[in-house]
Amino acid sequence: MIDKLDRDIINTLLENADMPYTEVAKKLYVSGGTIHVRMKKLKEQLNVIRGAYLDIDHTKLGYDITAFIGVFLEKSSLYETVTEKLKDIPEIVSAHYTTGNYSIFVRIICKDTDHLREVLSEKVQSIKGIQRTETFISLDESIDRPLRISNDEDK
Repeated sequence: MIDKLDRDIINTLLENADMPYTEVAKKLYVSGGTIHVRMKKLKEQLNVIRGAYLDIDHTKLGYDITAFIGVFLEKSSLYETVTEKLKDIPEIVSAHYTTGNYSIFVRIICKDTDHLREVLSEKVQSIKGIQRTETFISLDESIDRPLRISNDEDK
């Protein structure tokens, strides 16, 4: 499916997603055309690369609260219905179907505690199928990084 060069391309772009393909090619000792062909394969054929994202410091835009919400569903069969409603809440940046105490674990970014309370009470907890929620406010994010893809030779 993917080989060492594909993984090297991914890891190089994880370090600097703005790096031009010609620079990636120089770094990996291949032609620019090779990088273009491989990237097309990784994006369009294999869907390994799904896009590029901006890394935004939300606090500089006035969003000072990151929180996690454990969502308890009335029954697990409501997962897809509830998730579709959660997608309509712009403050929710990720949601995971989980094992353990919570049915869904959500990451949310808000301006302040008042905004968080408003989103919780008026949007999240009003969704039919949610039994209750438990909220955890993040005090600091010490690690936020993409997963580096290891090569078979690295093991």
